Amino acid sequence: MSSTVKKFLPLGAATLIGSLPHQDRDKAINLVFEEIGEIPVWPQLSPYPSEQMLLQYNEGLPGLVRQNNRALFVTSDPSFEDELLRFYEEYLAVTNGELDLTQSRFRFGVDSGKTFFSFLDRLDRQQPFPTAVKGQTTGPFTLLAGLKDENDRLALYDPRLRDAVVKTLALKAQWQVEQLSRFSLPTILFIDEPALAGFGSSAFISISAEEVTTMLEEVTSHIHKAGGLAGIHVCANTDWSLFFGGSLDVINFDAYTYFDRFVLYRQDLVSFLDRGGIIAWGIIPTMDAKDIEQESADSLVSRWRHQIDELTGKDLPLETIFAQSLITPSCGCGTLNESLAERVIHLTREVSEQLRREIGN
Repeated sequence: MSSTVKKFLPLGAATLIGSLPHQDRDKAINLVFEEIGEIPVWPQLSPYPSEQMLLQYNEGLPGLVRQNNRALFVTSDPSFEDELLRFYEEYLAVTNGELDLTQSRFRFGVDSGKTFFSFLDRLDRQQPFPTAVKGQTTGPFTLLAGLKDENDRLALYDPRLRDAVVKTLALKAQWQVEQLSRFSLPTILFIDEPALAGFGSSAFISISAEEVTTMLEEVTSHIHKAGGLAGIHVCANTDWSLFFGGSLDVINFDAYTYFDRFVLYRQDLVSFLDRGGIIAWGIIPTMDAKDIEQESADSLVSRWRHQIDELTGKDLPLETIFAQSLITPSCGCGTLNESLAERVIHLTREVSEQLRREIGN
């Protein structure tokens, strides 16, 4: 856990997961700052292929090609080993300080970074200034579970590809935090790992918990190296014990749907909060249009308060939980229409504001 986290108490502040369905970059960025101005997040705009979750973070990977609108590794090509060698040479040049990270393959490209760079420009002139700022990266397990080689084998099961993907994501995360940190604000970076909902299933039966945590720790260490706070986001149920004992600073879960599973780890949660960790409560629904339309700030605040009643005790007072809490949507909004996404964002702000009025900050 980063020492920086002990200096940052969110006190029930609102932030977002990242993805939005908007095509108008200015509109999306304005929306974020108007509604979530305390801890704004740069929006990943899903209509743009270069900003979609898997594509945005696979730039620079050795041996990755596009065939029939599909990205895959071609490891049988004679050029693969040469590409892999050049990759490690560049990686070592960066980590040894011989090559500036901003001049390397481990930064966003012109297309993949358009919204990110526009967000930085807006942040540079934003008034009032935020309290903190948030970014996100695709997690290593999710990216490796979403890419295959030419033999239709998951990249997750090739040690060469696994190492290259983890190191790529680690340095991309470091670069992103460095860019966001130039504003001298606490910088939070979520590692988005939706595929970990499948951890332990037959599809990933040969992948151990140790392998998952080792991959996450490598990315987390580079976030900390750049001075950021490292968070994990999983928008479904998973084995939450994977995260409580490591060096993550923030754990984000779908509190709207999966609180009953999360509460089973209460003692781990107590220890995590004792160390200064932050829980990001995904209490605003994003998966079902009816839920989004029917819920209100009052109903969601009531839902959250009932959940907290199950957690509080002498070892975990309400004030401690709230001081170390963020309020978020349950997942990104990239698959929604603009109207529903904007309602989710508005509800996120309203729930945060109402809880602060009731509990105090």
